[in-house]
Amino acid sequence: MQTHQTTVDPSEIAKFEAMAAEWWDPNGKFKPLHMLNPCRLDYITSQIAAEFDRDLKTAMPFAGLRILDIGCGGGLLAEPMARLGAEVVGADAAERNIPVAQVHAEQSGLTIDYRHTTAEDMAAAGEQFDVVLNMEVVEHVADPLGYLTACRQLLMPGGLHICSTINRNPKSYMMAIIGAEHVMRWLPKGTHEWNKFITPDELFDLMRNAGLNPVDRQGFVFNPLTWAWKLSDRDLSVNYVTASLNPA
Repeated sequence: MQTHQTTVDPSEIAKFEAMAAEWWDPNGKFKPLHMLNPCRLDYITSQIAAEFDRDLKTAMPFAGLRILDIGCGGGLLAEPMARLGAEVVGADAAERNIPVAQVHAEQSGLTIDYRHTTAEDMAAAGEQFDVVLNMEVVEHVADPLGYLTACRQLLMPGGLHICSTINRNPKSYMMAIIGAEHVMRWLPKGTHEWNKFITPDELFDLMRNAGLNPVDRQGFVFNPLTWAWKLSDRDLSVNYVTASLNPA
């Protein structure tokens, strides 16, 4: 893999390399993502359907769309996109994630183009997509603006960028670090660094500086009584997701 200018943080990649084999264990180290995934997919599919005028009630509503899942991990989002008919590329800078994702896709009867590469390398190669999914990655890179600029370059004109991350405030420290890593032990200690979290306003500013046009943001809110996640227009205090367009 040839490497151009990169925003990859080697220490962050090492964390996820160490957890690669557990991607598809719903009770393993990625349990929080498995729990969050239905809520993420609700947002992603509704945004794609609205932007590209697709009917989610049809068998293959995303047929003809080329979708990139950057930071794809084991394929928790790439596989549903492929089932909906999209041509899917899954890319990850953590090399050990790729064979895990490839084997699971084969076992699931899905064709997904998984690659050990970076957003910067793909942008330099001239790759372009209708949709870029950038979920829970931006808080782990060394240069968020450079990374988001590469993501924008990967979008076709009018393309859709969906990005989720974690807000930076005392509540997010208590929930995402103390709660998830120390109390519930859903994630290994040190998975997240609070000072790398990004507020919604900061992320919108970064997106605009990267050449994107932000159009929506919503919160992912965990209810400990129902033990489930839901979308919220008002509560973006911890996990949140955004949609933006490439106007170029």
